[in-house]
Amino acid sequence: MAATIRPDPVLIQAVIAGALSFAHLHDLAEAAGQSGWKGWAYPVSVDLLLVAAWRRLRTARRERSAWTWFVIALGASLGANIATAGLLDLHQVPAWLRILVAGWPALAFLGGTLLVHSPTTPIPAEPETEEPTTPEVAHRTDDAAPAPELAPASEPAPVESAAAAPVVPAALLDHARKLAEAHQASTGSPMPADTLSARLGLPAEMTRAITSQLQLV
Repeated sequence: MAATIRPDPVLIQAVIAGALSFAHLHDLAEAAGQSGWKGWAYPVSVDLLLVAAWRRLRTARRERSAWTWFVIALGASLGANIATAGLLDLHQVPAWLRILVAGWPALAFLGGTLLVHSPTTPIPAEPETEEPTTPEVAHRTDDAAPAPELAPASEPAPVESAAAAPVVPAALLDHARKLAEAHQASTGSPMPADTLSARLGLPAEMTRAITSQLQLV
């Protein structure tokens, strides 16, 4: 059975719109002084820039440069359609329009080059979550008897570490020696350790370290 061919209305509409826009661009370029093959090259340049910008938008929708060149190409095509609708005298084209038409090839070449050769930032892929694997339990195949359980060894008694003696600064030791010498010079007897502790106002550990170095009782 032969397949029936049904025309697509959207495709037909796209062909008609493209042909009319192509003809309007050609007429405007020819009116601006671009005769012969040059007049036909202008609509091709506009449509190619429009397609390149659209393809760029499909891969990077948030890129501003793609949107900029898409709007420029769309504005050129839409402007030609409006200009050739009777709003502009094609026999007396203004100078500014001739300048725009003459400068369009360089602008289209710049836009196409930037769209094609600009790097795109790929969307980072989401990391795959690995499912936790349960370790397989190895089954015993032999009939060997299980090893006898050993009694836990008795834990050794904690050894109390001897507290390290505090380090006495040299200046503090000299000050304590001067106090002891002054006491012995005034009383004629060595200075007791409790008296030195009261005079210095230091902790007991520091006082014992000082008295041991000064050999006080």
